[in-house]
Amino acid sequence: MKPTHLRLRRACAAAAAAGVLIVPVFAGSASAVTAPAPSTPVPSTPLSAAPSPDADTPFPQLTPAVAAQLDAAIRQVMRQTKVPGVTVGLWAPGKGSYVKTFGVADKATGAPMTTGLHVRIGSETKTFTVTALLQLVDQRKIGLDDPIGKYVKGVPNGDRITLRELAGMRSGLFNYSMDENFNKKLQADPEQSFTPQQLLDYAFKHPVQFAPGAEFDYSNTNLILLGLVVEKITGRPLHEVIAKDVLAPAGLRRTVFPTSAALPDPYAHGYTNQTASGKIEDATRWNPSWAWAAGEMVSDLEDLRSWARTLATGRLLTPATQAERLKTTPMNIQGDGYGLGIFNVQGWIGHNGSIPGYEVLPVYLPQAQATMVILLNTDASYKGQEPSTLFGEAVTGIVTPDHVYPGHQPYVPGKG
Repeated sequence: MKPTHLRLRRACAAAAAAGVLIVPVFAGSASAVTAPAPSTPVPSTPLSAAPSPDADTPFPQLTPAVAAQLDAAIRQVMRQTKVPGVTVGLWAPGKGSYVKTFGVADKATGAPMTTGLHVRIGSETKTFTVTALLQLVDQRKIGLDDPIGKYVKGVPNGDRITLRELAGMRSGLFNYSMDENFNKKLQADPEQSFTPQQLLDYAFKHPVQFAPGAEFDYSNTNLILLGLVVEKITGRPLHEVIAKDVLAPAGLRRTVFPTSAALPDPYAHGYTNQTASGKIEDATRWNPSWAWAAGEMVSDLEDLRSWARTLATGRLLTPATQAERLKTTPMNIQGDGYGLGIFNVQGWIGHNGSIPGYEVLPVYLPQAQATMVILLNTDASYKGQEPSTLFGEAVTGIVTPDHVYPGHQPYVPGKG
């Protein structure tokens, strides 16, 4: 049985993983992360203080010659990974842009990938949920150091786990999407619907893994709880809060928090091997309700381009709250860090997303004011690595060799 995806893999633990963290890591687990001992509180570091090269990081002019290099690198990764379709966008002030699609959006019809297609964005949803939460902090309706038990009853260690620890993946709560019975149920009928309480029930059957704040461990359970907090304080469904309070002021008109399995037109079909048989299937109509506040949303290239900058610069939050968001916990030996629903991987700030059928990587490099967005219509791993990370690695190896995402060697043409 293969656990279901909703992961932050090597983006979260570039040094630890063979799966975009380094061992195969599923369902959002960060079990491969090198973490302090349970008795040692995890330190927080301002994101600006995370290890990174000089502030005047060069970024090349995106000339036809550079574009040709990028084309070759992307096609090479496509050949290796057998990804059906990919869209890559790069933008930097004064340097031009590179926006290109490759492959097909629908294997049955051969329809090509295009830049306007919607895709499921998986764990990128977490950035929206945590933003909604932090807006409530700015409104002084909640405090980051409030215990979750103040808002949601029945949480193990609920009187000790804070909202900050939930958003920063330091709660110690078991990840429901790693539960074997949950995965069996989902794989038996991937079009069924789950409620947030059902998801929590799977998590709470397991003992807590460590004391609050003692370690970093990526868990989708944390975001389900934060979604419930947002709903309790606002008195509105989470999808309405995010639509009105986050998407509208951010100017995102093609991003949605769906309430069904339907995708807005136009969309790319998504393909996964996270099936009972292990064979590739079309997961386009699979119901994402099981991911809810941790991974249910849908977006497209241009909206993710805009959101990557908004998220990294904190445009929707007060400077003080954004500063709290950007304090990071170490995720790996390379010094990459995770803040409050946001990461810093080799200077690239943002979050990745993976859900059956799709992967996205929208990130922002402050030193160059550069944005990179990568969209795929598969989540099938290649030799234990997420394909979105391999594309990110290939692209940044060319344009930002001092900031290679997720921190491996720069891309070398001709090498597999």
